[in-house]
Amino acid sequence: MRLALSQMRVDPGQLQLNLSRAEQRIAAAAAELADIVLLPEALDCGWTHPSARELAGPIPGGEACERLRAAARANRIHVCAGIVERSGGHLYNAALLIGPSGEILLHHRKLHELDFARALYTGGDRLAVAQTPWGCIGLMICADAFADGLVISRTLGHMGAKLILSPCAWAVPPDFSGPYGQLWRDSYGPPAHEFRLTIAGCSNTGPVSAGEWTGWQCIGHSLVTGPDGGTLGEAAYGVEQLLLIEVPM
Repeated sequence: MRLALSQMRVDPGQLQLNLSRAEQRIAAAAAELADIVLLPEALDCGWTHPSARELAGPIPGGEACERLRAAARANRIHVCAGIVERSGGHLYNAALLIGPSGEILLHHRKLHELDFARALYTGGDRLAVAQTPWGCIGLMICADAFADGLVISRTLGHMGAKLILSPCAWAVPPDFSGPYGQLWRDSYGPPAHEFRLTIAGCSNTGPVSAGEWTGWQCIGHSLVTGPDGGTLGEAAYGVEQLLLIEVPM
């Protein structure tokens, strides 16, 4: 299975700009004959940005959700992306897996959110997997990966997932000097090896401009860990990139 990780820039609060970029990246992945394209976390509003209180929409039916569904349908490709969801007075840090006909195959709400982000997002309360032409796929979002005991990715493994897709927003402080990525290798490697599955995390680039991490930068460096617990591929640090990986399923 050919997986594209679309490491795109997300500008906080710029819904139209971000969705237009996502549509372009989906078309670019389809042009490279990708089967699935994975995009970042909260790509519509930006992670922890308060504009979500005005801009976020429902799933299904909201602008971000429906434009991603339309792009999947227009390009005949599976799309996995993170967006902010509005539901009944709550905001959720959500992710979708969308099929090539625009159908929603999976809908996940982030479970293991950082403490300060809980002022904006309500936590999720369930996990699910979906059967696809390449086998069973599960979803998590960013910090879900390092919940105590790596319980979320391990639970998805117990549920039969052979691929876990994770929209992310990996950020570093202004004085960061590297190297980056050991947290994710340490989080992805053990469950990938134990369950003989692949874990792919795709981060955006661009600034964090609200919350405790104001002034930090999202830096990409998207990562795919294979069934042996080793690295199948890594994207560049700090730049937009389309990373293509052949995933064993």
